[in-house]
Amino acid sequence: MSHLNCTIDQQVAILTLDHVPQNRIDDQMVEELAEALSMITNSDARAVLVCAAGADFSYGGDILPWPERDRAQLRSTFERYMEVFNRFERLPLPVVVAVQGLCFGGGFELALRADVIFAADSARFGHPEQTIGIVTLLGGIYRVAERAGRARASEWALTSEQVPAAVMAQAGVINKVFADDALLDEARAFVDRLAKGPTRAFAAHKALLRTAATAGVAVADEIMFDVAMPVFDSQDATGGIASAVDAIRLAQPRPSFPFKGL
Repeated sequence: MSHLNCTIDQQVAILTLDHVPQNRIDDQMVEELAEALSMITNSDARAVLVCAAGADFSYGGDILPWPERDRAQLRSTFERYMEVFNRFERLPLPVVVAVQGLCFGGGFELALRADVIFAADSARFGHPEQTIGIVTLLGGIYRVAERAGRARASEWALTSEQVPAAVMAQAGVINKVFADDALLDEARAFVDRLAKGPTRAFAAHKALLRTAATAGVAVADEIMFDVAMPVFDSQDATGGIASAVDAIRLAQPRPSFPFKGL
């Protein structure tokens, strides 16, 4: 049985973790994620929604096979996971994650690679790695630090506490919190709106944000126009600029995206 499913619906790619009850991330799920990323890249999808079956988003990595693997095998496993997670993070599409219940360890590290994180009231986030004497293996601690600061990231990694969604939203780690029964509807409505938006511009913003985070604002400034100018050749931009100019000349409200003729 699959541990991760991918469907394309009205230009929205929907990735569903389906390794219930805990949705633990294992070799099979990671390989299915890699296949799904290739499927998305070769599809007409313009936005991605990640969700999970069951009561919880993910308890984290499946540690059951770890004692049977030597250090070289473990490193190879984690390097593969990192490679696929990074491919997911660099998708040139807007990615939204909808989190319910527990979101721990590798599941949290997967969610942190999205552009937008929505969570249910019931959601709790955390790094359980300290409880078994290891570190966040897929970049979780420094991705939290990027969003919430080093002090918060250190505290949460050291304590492995289950942090409520509301606290994560206040700290800037996640975007919005919804009632449990409204989460998926809200997330899907938001992703549908993104799928009708300027995908090339979204991709450019993702690249610039990633560059600023990894190399600094000065480097992002240096590559700005190499990234930004090709967007002007897209149908999104040509239609958008023309529609906005026409509206200004006619003293009319600026039209909303998608623009007529796209």
